Amino acid sequence: MAKSKSRLGKGLAGLISGGANSATTEAAKKAAKKIATPKPGSSSKKSSPDSKEAALSASPDFQEVPIAKIEPNPYQPRREFDESQLVDLAESIQSEGLIQPIVIREVDGGFQLIAGERRWRAFKLLKLKKIPARIIEAGDTSAASMALIENLQREDLNPIEESKGYASLIRDFDLTQEQVAERVGKGRATIANSLRLLSLPDEVQGYLATNMLSTGHAKVLLGLEGKQEQALLARRIIEEGVSVRGSEDLIQSIRNKAGKVKPGQSREVSEGEVAAIEDIESRLMAFLSSNVSLKHHPKKGKIVIEYAGNDDLQRILERIGLEE
Repeated sequence: MAKSKSRLGKGLAGLISGGANSATTEAAKKAAKKIATPKPGSSSKKSSPDSKEAALSASPDFQEVPIAKIEPNPYQPRREFDESQLVDLAESIQSEGLIQPIVIREVDGGFQLIAGERRWRAFKLLKLKKIPARIIEAGDTSAASMALIENLQREDLNPIEESKGYASLIRDFDLTQEQVAERVGKGRATIANSLRLLSLPDEVQGYLATNMLSTGHAKVLLGLEGKQEQALLARRIIEEGVSVRGSEDLIQSIRNKAGKVKPGQSREVSEGEVAAIEDIESRLMAFLSSNVSLKHHPKKGKIVIEYAGNDDLQRILERIGLEE
């Protein structure tokens, strides 16, 4: 098991044992090219989808699999697929062939995608019946990890999809943040900071998912205590085109007003104090494998720990030594 984990942090190729060598990859490229649309002037009678699929030669690294027998990966972190980009990909595959086979595993008499959902969807658009695929053995945890890794490597995920992908590995497979970091080849602090985005209100998460706000803006918004305040400031940032630095100044102003002892006196919050609070939050989240927010004031503060149901609460209690 330890050996498996050590491979997981090396990216998608590290997860699949016996990676293809250059000769095999070249063979796959040549075979996959046979589904391409013939050059102008060639006989259309020889270019039907069935004949093109039948022409695919066998390779030790992949085989043709009926598209109808393949189902999507339920742990696919990517939720939105741009239709115009899929059309472009289908046209590219039709003219140049499929350079990289998809990766699947056998489940319940059929197959389940691990990597390559966009290619699979593009093949469906082309109404082809089979697709070159590499079949591997993988459990649920590895399949979910590989789906996330592929998207991270291609930078296909928006910040919220990435965060939910990490959260899924923690929730569905009982992994710690440190284990997730090892599997996807990221630092633990990166995972913790990404998970913090899920504590933002749904409205703000929507802005992040559609690139109306950057992760830099989101990090600033996390400095506000109330979800309503976070949403209001997010709208202002978007409407006024406020930069990340400008957003920090707005937060500072809000904090100063909230920390007033009496009119005319305001409490300045230093950058060092903000950094220290964020560091404590990250360490608590890493330790508890849960979203944690720390609201600090020299005289009074609070720590909020989120949990998902009774079992998760019990896990947290055991983690801090309060189990029954």
